[in-house]
Amino acid sequence: MLAVRRVVRPILALTGAVHRMEAGDRSARVPVRGNDEVTRLADAFNAMAAAIEANDQQRRALVSDVAHELRTPLANVRSHLEAAEDGVMPLDTELIRSLTEEAALLERLVSDLQDLALADAGMLRVHPEERDAADLAGQAVAAHRARAEASGVAVRVVGPDEPVPVYADPARLRQALGNLVANAVTHTAAGGRVEVGVRRAADEVVLTVTDTGRGIAPEHLPHVFDRFYRADPSRSRSTGGSGLGLAITRHLVEAHDGRVEASSTPGRGSVFTIRLPYAAPSAVGSPRHEHGVGRPRPVGGSVTLHSGPHDARRRRSRWSR
Repeated sequence: MLAVRRVVRPILALTGAVHRMEAGDRSARVPVRGNDEVTRLADAFNAMAAAIEANDQQRRALVSDVAHELRTPLANVRSHLEAAEDGVMPLDTELIRSLTEEAALLERLVSDLQDLALADAGMLRVHPEERDAADLAGQAVAAHRARAEASGVAVRVVGPDEPVPVYADPARLRQALGNLVANAVTHTAAGGRVEVGVRRAADEVVLTVTDTGRGIAPEHLPHVFDRFYRADPSRSRSTGGSGLGLAITRHLVEAHDGRVEASSTPGRGSVFTIRLPYAAPSAVGSPRHEHGVGRPRPVGGSVTLHSGPHDARRRRSRWSR
């Protein structure tokens, strides 16, 4: 009888925990004792329950963050329109420009959320081809040069004279680099500089974005790639972004079988490093491939090395103010 109780008791506890979980109690757990099959089942249940609880917390936090991010620009648009309707504010060029900026913020946020949703679903597609990494870095810098100059920040690309082939989706890699460059410019004061480095290291292509900004405190550094995370909560959406750019960068880099990491010294600046597989120069006229996050990179075939209109090698030794 005692032996039967020893077997039945943990099963009853597990059944009770399942019912609590079904009723919405995500904190339901079962005590784990022994080393038999029932114990291993209890371990598996506890691990599953912890994952479900964490996912629920992330989902609630995501909904709250999205609502918070949408509320400010929508409130601004509504207040401006109501003021114009009441005749308090003239519907002039300045007001239209302000409304256009708020609409752009909303559009960027929705686009970022769509990219993250695709990544979560394993459907963030990349169309890799062989390109010059320095050329793509130059294009990413060129897209942010005007903003950097307006902020008094110098930007440049540093790399070798010869091409650095990388097997990547050019649009997605420019997007990832552009997010890092935009982040660096935002956090660098006037008179500072942002440098995008391109080099080959063994079987990798290494791209770095280095700034002379305020740096990131050690307690914030592990979270810089988290969604909606801002090291400085006081920064507004217009100056601090939506908090999604670095999270998207991580997904884009991982879609290329690469990795991204950050290091920083408070008061001296930060370095963000992207590491991608090196693509050996190959023949012309070869096919392109497509794959997504979490999918293995296609093997076989060859691709063409292109040189785009924004040749980074022509800009490597020149600072832009």
